[in-house]
Amino acid sequence: MSNVEKTMIIELTSHDLEALLKGIAPGQPRLVQDSAIAPPEILAMLSRLAADIGAEFSPSAWMIVEDGEIVGLCSIIKVPQDGKIHIGYGVAPSRQGRGSSTRAIGQLLQWARNDPRVALISAETGFENIASQRVLERNGFIRVGERIDAEDGPLICWEAMTV
Repeated sequence: MSNVEKTMIIELTSHDLEALLKGIAPGQPRLVQDSAIAPPEILAMLSRLAADIGAEFSPSAWMIVEDGEIVGLCSIIKVPQDGKIHIGYGVAPSRQGRGSSTRAIGQLLQWARNDPRVALISAETGFENIASQRVLERNGFIRVGERIDAEDGPLICWEAMTV
């Protein structure tokens, strides 16, 4: 089986997020055993975001599953406006550098291209986060600017058209 066939994104429900917050695998895929897919505070933030965004737009979050194992998460992190969704994503430290994020973002783009509500996907990366920049570049995202975030510092802004 090729890597492309092994990686998939699966919609993340509020029940799935509750399970993840308790350290339990939601359903069939198993959790990564040697490192957390995200710190508890990130899971709690994603749970709040999913509740807020999910009230207006669904799906709003996905599990990144590879070989039957949840290796990361991807979500819409702002309420979509005018066909634009803003995403964030991450993979467990022990699974980084294996192409999972690149394949998952490719699948997310495929989903977006088939959803008439979505015209553009945006994302941001830290200047030092070269791996995340490569994920976006490999999926056709274009660097469109920079901004300073109060929490995260200098960020590079990226966009990909879906229409």
